[in-house]
Amino acid sequence: MTGDTILETRGLTKEFKGFVAVDNVSLKVRRGAIHALIGPNGAGKTTTFNLLTKFLSPSAGTILFKGDDITGERPADVARRGIIRSFQISAVFPNLTVLENVRIALQRSIGTSFHFWKREKTLEVLNDRAMALLERVHLAKLARVHAGDLAYGRKRTLEIATTLAMEPELMLLDEPTSGMGHEDVGHVRALIKEVAAGRTVLMVEHNMSVVSGICDTITVMARGAILAEGPYAEISRNPQVIEAYMGSAEAAHG
Repeated sequence: MTGDTILETRGLTKEFKGFVAVDNVSLKVRRGAIHALIGPNGAGKTTTFNLLTKFLSPSAGTILFKGDDITGERPADVARRGIIRSFQISAVFPNLTVLENVRIALQRSIGTSFHFWKREKTLEVLNDRAMALLERVHLAKLARVHAGDLAYGRKRTLEIATTLAMEPELMLLDEPTSGMGHEDVGHVRALIKEVAAGRTVLMVEHNMSVVSGICDTITVMARGAILAEGPYAEISRNPQVIEAYMGSAEAAHG
């Protein structure tokens, strides 16, 4: 981890008709880190993600990526810079196989993203790369299975594989373990740590047990603002964090 800042927000704010969803958030994400945004429901985590990936425009503030101001850029521009996001709801093509899902994501790297009229044979050059990615996320044995037939946890794993196929420099994971059983949570947590090698990961997560073992920095949000920030050992002892988040999380997760 080099320690320099790859992503920074300054005074990021989003207001919806008088309701402030994100309130003056100034965030720094270090290159090579796994950085988590946590907090109770309605804390502003996903809205912050939507601002970073330009699905929403901020009411105020600045977003910098590698020192460049990207505040006014479109989602496609941000993606081309290498900021790639996975979504809170599994976003795979259910009627395509696992291999075909990854192959579509890989098309971007050979410049055929929109060549839907091309013969399928032209995409077979991507099979080896797609299989290598599936090996990396432990889905190779399911390559010929239709994505819609996968168990929920495996769908989320496939989504991480398709995100990786886009060769992200900054990988944004939106609640990657949401709705998962205990066994799948453990699998995806280990997978995130594995695929984070050589890239930066910013994740929104509600499950403290997921972030505690893999994250370098945790930013706690409450009511749209940053409440606390630091390593798990530090924020887990913070009385404000315990009051605003951890107590409710412990109750929710037994």
